[in-house]
Amino acid sequence: MTLPVVWLPEADAELKEALARYESVRLELAHRFAEAVADTIEKIAAAPLHYAVVEKERRRAGVRRFPYGIFFLLKETRIVVIACFHGRRNPRHWQLR
Repeated sequence: MTLPVVWLPEADAELKEALARYESVRLELAHRFAEAVADTIEKIAAAPLHYAVVEKERRRAGVRRFPYGIFFLLKETRIVVIACFHGRRNPRHWQLR
């Protein structure tokens, strides 16, 4: 059974920012990034316990072929995405959520 996935507004804004950045480089790159994120979200929803806890209850799933991580919380009835974060950014931005 897959759980529904909800995004915090901050995580959604980070995703949109990343998409815009990739789109400014090349539209095809933005499409590939969007597909990779969607694939990652599907995998998280299907098997959230597969991903390691990185801080307290927060888990991280890498986005294949891109330097991004999807950070999420596993709740009883849903998965909450708290960040879509580039690996080189300061993690303090998402850790405070």
